[in-house]
Amino acid sequence: MHKFFIDEKNVKDDSIFIYGEDVNHIAKVLRLKNLDDVLLSDGKGNEYICSIDSIDKKSVKCIIKDKFKNITEPDIKITLYQGLPKAQKMDLIIQKSVEIGVFKIQPVITERTVVKIDGKDINLKLERWNKISSEAAKQSNRGIIPKVAKPILFKEALKELCTMDLSVVPYENEKDNGLKKILSKKTGIKNVGIFIGPEGGFADEEIKACIEKNVIPVTLGPRILRTETAGFVTSSIILYEISDMGGK
Repeated sequence: MHKFFIDEKNVKDDSIFIYGEDVNHIAKVLRLKNLDDVLLSDGKGNEYICSIDSIDKKSVKCIIKDKFKNITEPDIKITLYQGLPKAQKMDLIIQKSVEIGVFKIQPVITERTVVKIDGKDINLKLERWNKISSEAAKQSNRGIIPKVAKPILFKEALKELCTMDLSVVPYENEKDNGLKKILSKKTGIKNVGIFIGPEGGFADEEIKACIEKNVIPVTLGPRILRTETAGFVTSSIILYEISDMGGK
C-alpha cells in the first residue's frame, strides 16, 4: 500500500484531501484509481487507511476506512548535529538517518567545514534536503517527517547539545569511553544529541569546547569511519542499546 504524508488540516470528518506534488504522482506515475487503498499520515503519529474517492488535477479525495496510531517511532529522540560535508554526501546522510530513526538533522558549520553556502543556495538545499527526508520517511514507514534545519555555527550547536539528556561526539583519539559503556551508565534518556565532524574531523579546540559543555567524546571501535558513516553507526548503536532497534 502506498504511503503519503498529509497536513492534518486536510482531514475533514470522514474524508482526507491530498494536494501538491503527490496528486500528479498518484494519478500519472502510480496510476491509482477510485477505490484503491492508500495509507495516509499526518506526521504527528496518526495514520489512516483510506480509499480513493475521486481524483482531479489539483486534489485527491480519500474516504477514511480506519484510523490508528503509528508505532514505528523510537521512544527516544535523536538529533544528529552533522558537520557539513562536501559534494552530495549530505543527501545520503539525511536519507539513511531518517530510515534508521533519527528525529531531526541539524547541519553545522565547523572550523574544518569547506562548503560555502550563500542565502539563495541554502534555501535550495533545504528544500531538497527536506524532500529527501520526506521520501525516506515514506519508504521506512516513519510516523513523522524528520526536519532538516538551517545550518548553524559550532557555538550554536554546543548550546543546544548541552540541553540534551545525553550528548556524544565520536572522536578518533578517544580510547577509553566506548559508546556502549557510556550508554550502560545512563538511565531515563529521552533525547540524545550526536555531534559528527565534517571531513577532517573536529579541531582540537572544538573537542575541548565539547568537553567543557559535557558533550562526551566516545570511541565507536578501532576503525576510523567517514563522516557519512559515523552518524549512521552512532545512531544505530544508541537505538539498539536503549530503544527499539533489533526488536524489544
